[in-house]
Amino acid sequence: MALDLTAEQKEVGRKNFEAVAGDLTRRDMMKSLAAGAAVVPVSAAVYFGYQSWKGNKAVKTALIGCGDEGGVLMGDHNPEFLEIVAVADIRPSNQKRIFEGEKNGPRKGLNHYYGKESAKKIRTFSNYEELLDPGVIKSLGLEAVIIALPLHMHDTAAIKCMDAGLHVLCEKLMARDINRCKKMIKKAKDTNSLLSIGHQRHYSMLYAHALEVVNSGVLGDIKHIRALWHRNNSWPFTYTDAQAKEWYTGKDIDGTLCDIPALRDGWCKPIPLEDAEPFLKDHEALKKADFRTLKEMVRWRLYDRTGGGLMAELGSHQLDAASIFLGKVKPLAVQGVGGKFFYGPGKNDRESDDGVFVTFEFPGPQHPKAGKGGKDSSDIVVVTYSSMNTNSFENYGECLMGSRGTMIVEKEAEVFLFKENQPGKKDSGGKEMGVTVTATKDGKPAMEASSTWGGGGAAVVKKATASAWDTDVRGYRTEMEHFAYCVRTWDKKKGYEKGKDGKYVQNLPRCHGEVAMADAILALTANMAMDKKQRIEFEADWFDADKADVPETKYGKGQPV
Repeated sequence: MALDLTAEQKEVGRKNFEAVAGDLTRRDMMKSLAAGAAVVPVSAAVYFGYQSWKGNKAVKTALIGCGDEGGVLMGDHNPEFLEIVAVADIRPSNQKRIFEGEKNGPRKGLNHYYGKESAKKIRTFSNYEELLDPGVIKSLGLEAVIIALPLHMHDTAAIKCMDAGLHVLCEKLMARDINRCKKMIKKAKDTNSLLSIGHQRHYSMLYAHALEVVNSGVLGDIKHIRALWHRNNSWPFTYTDAQAKEWYTGKDIDGTLCDIPALRDGWCKPIPLEDAEPFLKDHEALKKADFRTLKEMVRWRLYDRTGGGLMAELGSHQLDAASIFLGKVKPLAVQGVGGKFFYGPGKNDRESDDGVFVTFEFPGPQHPKAGKGGKDSSDIVVVTYSSMNTNSFENYGECLMGSRGTMIVEKEAEVFLFKENQPGKKDSGGKEMGVTVTATKDGKPAMEASSTWGGGGAAVVKKATASAWDTDVRGYRTEMEHFAYCVRTWDKKKGYEKGKDGKYVQNLPRCHGEVAMADAILALTANMAMDKKQRIEFEADWFDADKADVPETKYGKGQPV
């Protein structure tokens, strides 16, 4: 993400962030001590409010959807909080992989956590509805489910699980259209079931400390956030004859051929023979599972009906991060350009765009719609997002540009911080200068440049250099642990009751339905703006779960039938 930073400058930026975050934490700690309050915590369990887990039994949980994302979640779950007692997936290859895992990468497999013999006790279902039979739920002692199905199935599965009396942690994006998001929220409240959506940045300690830096004001007036997630899927797909024998290359159930991809692309994979064979014999079983073809089952991200494209799969993460940094204010407008600029016949053809370039307008703190009493309608923060499939030169991440400093969050693993160079003042900032936090005349924190590392500098976040899948950084494990904590402390009689302050009286996941719906609105409305080639202004009622208004009513692009 940081295009022109040298290794030395990155090290300076990394230490700057650690120093400033450490200084800010220490300042808050002193204020707390002076007020007789508890010391400011930094551990994830305490920070996110579930440190009192001791003595609780693990929540008996089933995984519905054992593909790529389900594998990532299982690779990071903590059996002390969530005990996996069942898994469900229609694809035999996924049923096998969820236990065996992978040699390299984040998908460790259930055998890794429970041992091969003990893992055999985990029941396997090819149809998740069989899992929801009352007798099965009772025999398993099932309390909750994690849903990692293709996007178009999220709402249906979540609603059926909540009707069965189960709490739900569902992967992002929340649903394929906003009307379905609102139905999920209503069902959660009607059944008094917990509904959490897997936007893991809400549970990342790295982002938590980055947000502390933003909220301190040391970056000054933020006018632009640049976010991106670029990949290069233009390379030829190479394979051996032995591998090819494991793939199905005959006719799909609609008469088209199941080809071997021409290009290396994680969204466009070969069709495993073991997944194809059951449905070639029983077409209706595939249709009952809500897939029209074998290709749609395996490559669901390529189709408009089953996926939401780059904005849903990647952009939703970036826009979620940007909105967290801006205080979760609602956006004002979006416009952009997207299209299938590279893929086509003979080149991993698809319906979804392979390049998106969008611009969001958010209210700044002085804007009337920021909710802070401001009156300056020109106080706008521009957030740009791009995702393409033909270049991966830059790492993915977010760059926050303020009038007094710049902060870069790269690959969910590192943060670089730099102070702006003050005109007429030598060595007052820049890419080579270290910084610490000082106080201005009004007592507010500000960055002070220095060429040496004096004071401050105590790292409050673990350096994420050992592994790109560091759980403390990426938030998956914390997300699932807090979900389990919310399940254990949940009182169904109180449900979604609110206090006099308008806040829910019970512990809710940080990304519960109403929070996650806002993220879905950002991603899906961007798709509509690109499709219609127009600037779309967001409406307040879209974000109100109790209102019927949704962006699809005006701009289309809902879930195709």
